[in-house]
Amino acid sequence: MSEAKTTESVQSGEARSSAIMAAGTLVSRFLGFAKTWMLGAALGLGSTVNDTFINANNLPNLIFLLVAGGVFNAVLVPQIIKASKAPDRGADYISRLLTLAVIVLLALTTLVTLAAPLVIDLTTQGYSEQQKALAVTFALWCLPQIFFYGLYAMLTQVLNAHGAFGPAMWAPILNNLVAIAGLGMFIWILGSNATNPHTVDNWGPTQTFLIAGFSTLGVIAQTAILLIPVFRLRLGLRPRFGWRGVGLGRAAKLSVWTLATAAVGQLAFLYVMRIATIPGAERLRLNNAGDTAAAAVLPGNAVLEVASQLYLLPHSIIALSLATVLFNRMTRASQDGNKAELRDALSHGLRTMAVATVFGALALFALAGPLGMFFSGGEKQDGVMLAQTLTILALSTPFLSANFMMSRVFYANEDARTPLYVQLLLALIYVVGAFFIQFLPAGQIIYAIAVLYTLGNILSVVISVVFLRRLLGHLDGPRIANSYIRMGYAGLGSALAGALALWLLGSYRADGFAWSSRPAALVTVVVVGPVMLLAYLVLLRVFHVTELRDLLRPLMSRLGRGAPAPVDAAAEPTTAARATVSDDTGLIPRISGEFDATSFRAGPAVEPRRAAPTPTPDAPKSYLPEENEPSTARGGKFRPQVPLPGRRTYQGDPGRNPHFPTHGNRRK
Repeated sequence: MSEAKTTESVQSGEARSSAIMAAGTLVSRFLGFAKTWMLGAALGLGSTVNDTFINANNLPNLIFLLVAGGVFNAVLVPQIIKASKAPDRGADYISRLLTLAVIVLLALTTLVTLAAPLVIDLTTQGYSEQQKALAVTFALWCLPQIFFYGLYAMLTQVLNAHGAFGPAMWAPILNNLVAIAGLGMFIWILGSNATNPHTVDNWGPTQTFLIAGFSTLGVIAQTAILLIPVFRLRLGLRPRFGWRGVGLGRAAKLSVWTLATAAVGQLAFLYVMRIATIPGAERLRLNNAGDTAAAAVLPGNAVLEVASQLYLLPHSIIALSLATVLFNRMTRASQDGNKAELRDALSHGLRTMAVATVFGALALFALAGPLGMFFSGGEKQDGVMLAQTLTILALSTPFLSANFMMSRVFYANEDARTPLYVQLLLALIYVVGAFFIQFLPAGQIIYAIAVLYTLGNILSVVISVVFLRRLLGHLDGPRIANSYIRMGYAGLGSALAGALALWLLGSYRADGFAWSSRPAALVTVVVVGPVMLLAYLVLLRVFHVTELRDLLRPLMSRLGRGAPAPVDAAAEPTTAARATVSDDTGLIPRISGEFDATSFRAGPAVEPRRAAPTPTPDAPKSYLPEENEPSTARGGKFRPQVPLPGRRTYQGDPGRNPHFPTHGNRRK
């Protein structure tokens, strides 16, 4: 087969893999919103039971990320990728890591589950004894998910290291389907909240099993289905003990900054979520006192959870994909010491990403009312509270994505310390803000938390800019500002078109069409959304926003449609880009406690590359750099070189660790 055909075949395979991953992510997102809709129908968006369940169901993911998530991403990811390049494809090494992970996860899960009452005390505030008992019951059902989240993360890394990216992106679909099945049975057997209100007083074991039990069954199914593709790798994985010389201790020392960043973010997030439980507790007290009218207008953490899922949608679909594509370019520029190219890559990413996030922010802002009604659970007042919360969060979407893109520069420069500084400053802002928010009237707490996160998103960009100026000198500000202003004009025109369409549909009247029912709200979104998008696209052309073309090219390439961006053979190295710890840095502006499979991918997708005509014999074959390769981090006066996790982690030659026998050692 000719060299050109080989290259074309590789690019085609990568395009197919990207298409499978993108399709899995989109389907999973859609089913996730369907699950959220059904949960609102089953329990009511503004109910105390829903608030209590969401808090308990988010705990496993948050505790896993706090205690073990950083270790899994920062320490184990590079080790698994490297081991997979050994002669035995890492079978012995990965078996030992899996054995160790299972033991640690079982111990952690058992300990946290037994301490469920204490966990609830630490993560809630103002709960009555009755609500606390229900919260502990939910926690006992949900906390075992910690083990399966951890095992899912490990299996995902094994598959990713061997080039199988699709299964981990499609597995969450099964999770959502199982949870939806439980919610469907709940509504069928016990009735929806609108017809048969479900309260703390009439809650029973059957209801707990259909809600919390099926939620955990979904996580188990999500993990179990990954065993099928793992077995198909035919690695011969089995329990193996003896971890001397595995190299995890050294890797953990190198990863201390990344681990600290994750821990700081999760602790701040948990504290804010503790404050968010206050309105739900107050609502129960008012209901018990007979003041149902006052209780009905108190938004709880269920409202914040749904609003955050909607608000994160543009970021998770657009920003993550674009940052993955650009990270390799940033890494190459950093390795070459080319600040101009690194600055250009950041500028290109910020401008291109804004095309989608600016529209997403304005669309969510304009459609907050219909979206609130659609996810309201049938209660108009709940829809109003969700719409108000979403309105506060929506306009900060571009700032969230911009900060995420900026953080890629630090990791591309092998600097894991600066993100910790950013995280510490943000954590201080959030914790201090949340401390004062708890003294507000209960009806204002959720809105105040939404304001706090919006301010945090904006301040995160300001803080990142300060650090990036020290690194890059300047950030191509005039060109970025010029593009954002033109996009803003286009977005404003789109918002006006949407407002006109909403007015014609009666969305600004309490008795209007959009507020008449949940199906009517969905129809409003389906009609007005395309009107806004069409107006936006037309105005982008009118204002000569060329970044639209730049946005569509890589996205279409990742979906397997259209030609990939041209590759300059002279400028592109032939070696694969090195791994990064995760697609998600764990920076605080992430609000939702929902588990996201994207956070546990092995690293950025490798861009299609043209093969070198005459590869040199000493070209590196490992996905990670060689152990003796010097760090390319550029330190400053107050910032020494800080390598990425996995750099210089001694493991010897792949497959030939002297501390335990491997198949590779026995090969001649």
